[in-house]
Amino acid sequence: MKNTSRRNFIRTAVAAAAGSMIVTPALAGMAAKKSPFKISLAEWSLHKTLFANEMTNLDFPRVAKEMGITGVEYVNQFFKDKAKDQSYLAELKKICKNEGVESVLIMCDGEGMVGHPEKAEREKTLENHKKWIDAAKFLGCHSIRVNAGSQGSFEEQQKLAADGLRMLGDYGDKQKINILVENHGGWSSHGEWLAGVMELADHKRGGT
Repeated sequence: MKNTSRRNFIRTAVAAAAGSMIVTPALAGMAAKKSPFKISLAEWSLHKTLFANEMTNLDFPRVAKEMGITGVEYVNQFFKDKAKDQSYLAELKKICKNEGVESVLIMCDGEGMVGHPEKAEREKTLENHKKWIDAAKFLGCHSIRVNAGSQGSFEEQQKLAADGLRMLGDYGDKQKINILVENHGGWSSHGEWLAGVMELADHKRGGT
């Protein structure tokens, strides 16, 4: 993304996010300094711009910093073929370091059903997520985000999702990476169901 078009995009994006309030980068930075909380930006917030090829995943940390945000949450589909590309990940890590931006987590989609009824498929899903756990470790993230999709009854899906999350948690523990579940459709958007899954999984690396 060219500097001029990026600046225009940032002004538009920040203004849209703030409604009718105009926020300058200086004000955004001041707000971040005064806040007792650290704010991170989900890459999906910019999905239309990314899909339109007006910015890339490598631009994301710079764009976040220009908005006054110093934490980034990646979406795997915006660097789908780069999970094992060490030179690409090293470049992304270097950009974050230069910008003073922290890589927080990677949101993972399209890597299989965590709570698939077939054990072999759950194991395949685990294998598919390992590369993202490894990439998260390399980038300095604390977590990956997964979806707890499954099939069957309320209780069956709880047990299956919990089993898949335990497997992911065991690998995550080796890399000191947490496995977070988003309330992202299906039963995962049902608080009681998801709370039950986390109790069944009972893993120190598991969270929501």
